[in-house]
Amino acid sequence: MLQNLHNIPITTINNNRPSINKIKKNYGRLIKRLKFKFKSTNTILRKTDKSKVFHLGKVDDYTKKSDEYMEKTKAYKCLGTIDPLPDLIRRTNKYLLDLRLAKWISQKQYEQLCIQNSNDVELAHLYYLLKAHKPGTPLRPIVAGLKHPTIKISKLLDELLRPLFDQMASKTMITSGFELLKHLQEWSKSNLRQNTLFCTIDVTDLYTMVPQVEGVLSLKSMMDHMKLKQIRGLRTETIIRLSRFVMQNNYFSYNGQYYHQIRGGAMGSPLTLTMANCYMFFYEQQIIKQINNSGGLYFRYIDDIFIAINWPARHLFKQIDRWNHFDENIKLSENIGSSADFLDLHIENQDGQLFTTVYQKPSYEPYYLPYNSVHPLHMKKNIIFTMLLRAIRYCSTFQTY
Repeated sequence: MLQNLHNIPITTINNNRPSINKIKKNYGRLIKRLKFKFKSTNTILRKTDKSKVFHLGKVDDYTKKSDEYMEKTKAYKCLGTIDPLPDLIRRTNKYLLDLRLAKWISQKQYEQLCIQNSNDVELAHLYYLLKAHKPGTPLRPIVAGLKHPTIKISKLLDELLRPLFDQMASKTMITSGFELLKHLQEWSKSNLRQNTLFCTIDVTDLYTMVPQVEGVLSLKSMMDHMKLKQIRGLRTETIIRLSRFVMQNNYFSYNGQYYHQIRGGAMGSPLTLTMANCYMFFYEQQIIKQINNSGGLYFRYIDDIFIAINWPARHLFKQIDRWNHFDENIKLSENIGSSADFLDLHIENQDGQLFTTVYQKPSYEPYYLPYNSVHPLHMKKNIIFTMLLRAIRYCSTFQTY
C-alpha cells in the first residue's frame, strides 16, 4: 500500500491532484484501521536491524525482551515519571560555565557548547531494532538523542577523537569487506593451507557493556599513546572531563518512564562508538600479538572480529575461552570453520585455495529504490554500478560472478 503511493511520480501527483488526494484519504483510513487492528490484536510493528523490512510481533514478547535486556545488562536505572530534563539542562550549563571560569575552555567554546534556549533541546528516547537475522530475534537498543543537552559536546569530542583512533588502529581496523579481502588475498599467498581456519567473533552488547570510567580512561590512554597534550586548542585534561560528563549524563525516556544509563554509552551518541572502539583496542592487544606471532591474520570492525589462523580447532576454542577471561565486561561468541561470513563477504578455504563471493544475510531484501522515483538518474545508475563492482571485486571465480 505505502509502496504503491511512494511509486507515484511527482508529475502524476501534480496533474491529478483531486484523484491523488482521494487516494491519500483512502490510504489514511486504511492506516487508521491498521493501527486499530494492531492495538486490538496486541501486535507491534517495528523496523528490523540492518535491513529495509519490518517485523510483526506480539507486544508482550517485545516488552519481555526489553525487560530481559535491561535486567541482563543492568545498564539502566529507572527514575520513574519525574522528567530529568530541566535539571540536566541546568547542570550542563553550570558545568560548562565552571570550565570557562577555570579557563579549561574558551569563551567561544563555551558559547558553542552551552544550551542557550531550553526549547532547542529535548530528552533522548529509547527504541529497539529487532535483529531478525539472529536466532530468537534479539533487540538492539538505540537511544535517539539528536537534541539531547549533551549532544553538542559529544559531537565535538567525536570530531576530535575519532581521527586519532583511526590513525592509532589503522593496522587492525577495517571498514568494509573489500578491505578485508585485499588483506586476506595477500596473506593467503604464503599462509593458506588445507587446514587453515576462519573464525568470526561477535562482542556481545559492546556499547552497553563497556564500563563508563574505564571507557573514558581508554580515551586518555589513546592520547597518552600518541603523546598528545592538546587537540585543536583543547587540552587533553579538558577532553577527559567533558567525556566523563557526557558518559555520566545519558538520560532518556521509554514507555512512559525516565531512565539514567549507568553503564556503557548510548548507541546513538557520537562519542560512544569512539569510546567503545578505544576500549576494545587496548583489550585486544594481547590477542593481536598472539595471532601475529602464530602467523595469523586479525582484523576488527567495531564489535565483529575476523581471524585466519593455522591452529587446530580445539586449540582455537581454548584460546577464545582464555580471551573471555581477560575482561569481565567483554564476552566473545565465536564461529569457527573452513568458511566464514564477515560483513558482506563470504570466505571459504577449498583445499588450500581461497574462494570468495558476496554474502547476503538471510534477512536481506533486494529493494533499493523504485526506478520511477524522483531521484536523479545518475543515482539510480550508480546503485547498479556499485552492486556489479562489488560482485566483480568479491567473486573469486567467473562462474560465481
